[in-house]
Amino acid sequence: MREDTYRWVIVAAGGLLGCMAIGSMFTLPVFIHPIVKDTGWSVTDISTAMTVAFLAMALGSMAFGSLSDRIGARPVVLMGSAVLAISLAWTSRTTSAFEFQLIFGLVVGLSIAAILPPLMASVMGWFDTQRSLAVSLASAGMGMAPMTVSPFAAWLVSHYNWRLSMLVIAGLAAITMIPLALFIRRPPALQEEQLLAGGSGASAPMSVGTAMKSWPFIVLMLTNFFCCATHSGPIFHTVGYAVSCGIPLVAAVTIYSVEGLAGLGGRVAFGVMGDRFGAKNILALGLLAQAVVAFFFFFVRQLESFYAVAAMFGFVYAGVMPLYAVLARENFPQRMMGTIIGGTGMAGGLGMALGPWAGGLIYDTFATYTWLYLGACGLGLGAFLIALTFKPFPQVEARPAIA
Repeated sequence: MREDTYRWVIVAAGGLLGCMAIGSMFTLPVFIHPIVKDTGWSVTDISTAMTVAFLAMALGSMAFGSLSDRIGARPVVLMGSAVLAISLAWTSRTTSAFEFQLIFGLVVGLSIAAILPPLMASVMGWFDTQRSLAVSLASAGMGMAPMTVSPFAAWLVSHYNWRLSMLVIAGLAAITMIPLALFIRRPPALQEEQLLAGGSGASAPMSVGTAMKSWPFIVLMLTNFFCCATHSGPIFHTVGYAVSCGIPLVAAVTIYSVEGLAGLGGRVAFGVMGDRFGAKNILALGLLAQAVVAFFFFFVRQLESFYAVAAMFGFVYAGVMPLYAVLARENFPQRMMGTIIGGTGMAGGLGMALGPWAGGLIYDTFATYTWLYLGACGLGLGAFLIALTFKPFPQVEARPAIA
């Protein structure tokens, strides 16, 4: 198959892998109240597992991204997919809150760190033209998770106990993700960089150390941290918030579906706008909108209001996320893309870790989630202000992958 055709196969495989990976992880908000009822563990105990998962993702993202730069994305993604399925099955057998936090938190988090950064780095290496659209479509799979995996998990836990439901999700992850990982191939941008480096008069290559100390990389990390800290709490706790407002669980889970559907549109729209108006400009505007919409959650109590705000929130936060990878590829060479995306992913993982823990603590302390959304708004404004300071790095080695 021609490279200009196969690159869209990479996008499709990446979307499906992302859907199952993120969907498996975000079954926890769906299972949280059945787990509390069955085990007697607190909301904070279970929310902490998600916080640990995001911390593990943060710590593992750069390591697995760097590993994929050395040995290729396929073996790393394949390993992560297998470990994810095993760890989900193991989680279904846990008997203590600490064991649950360790397995679902640490092992699931590390497995997803082995999947997402190498996957996105590989996609970036296949595109020059339509780059923002391509990475947005690849990441759209993550937005499909609330419309597919979450409703399926809600149906399972409504008919069976949470342990059997988690085991079924583990089996689904195994039979879908492991075959899909085999479609990942070495991106052609790496070959072009090697040819350019070997040519006469080639400039000295940018080192990883230089890249990691550069202002663009630092700003990308800080912005991603505050951006993810903004939406992680609302994403994780919105179902619980809706249930606390008297909305039944099965109906509350549909809020995720609305958010996910809007996110699909947001990823495509932001991808098209990023290609046309520049990724930095669209990212900054999106971050400002995210902060404003997070504040709207403070006022909602009815299902229809949740739908309206969730649609806006999903459209914006899902739309901005792929633009970090686009900015990374525009400013750094493909041969270190796993490390760069892993580094920004590490910062994002730390930000994502804040929301579940903080939201659980707020709820256990005040018996309400409303203060969570006010804090999210403030963090979102911080992300917007930091993004305004981004200055492009001289594109010494960034060359087209496919014209």
